[in-house]
Amino acid sequence: MLDIQKKIVVDEQGFPQEVIISWEQYQQISEILGLDLDEEAVNDLRQAQDDRATKNLDAYVELDEIFS
Repeated sequence: MLDIQKKIVVDEQGFPQEVIISWEQYQQISEILGLDLDEEAVNDLRQAQDDRATKNLDAYVELDEIFS
């Protein structure tokens, strides 16, 4: 689990308004959530998800083909 070091900024009434985190942690969170992916990568992942849901076996590649 990711341990997030943060600073919370509150307003005059003590209500949280903003959170400050380090750049490194922001990048880690972005990667975990997939926010760093370009549009082509997102489309590839959606297509893969559709292929899996519809059991499109033609979309699958043998594992030894990947590593040869």
